[in-house]
Amino acid sequence: MKKNIKLKMARVEHDLSQAELAERVGVSRQTISLIELGKYNPSLHLCLAICHTLGKTLDELFWEEPEE
Repeated sequence: MKKNIKLKMARVEHDLSQAELAERVGVSRQTISLIELGKYNPSLHLCLAICHTLGKTLDELFWEEPEE
């Protein structure tokens, strides 16, 4: 899994720290960090909570083009 730069950029655009985003979606700061680093595959429920909090779609934050 690749780093999730799109998630980090959206979080920064909203001027939120990892801890603030984590609190809003009900997870630990470490979970947000691991998602951004590409070391944790979040559940669909968590992805949706993050999208709603940041005003983005699943495609905008989590879609990856298949590698050829």
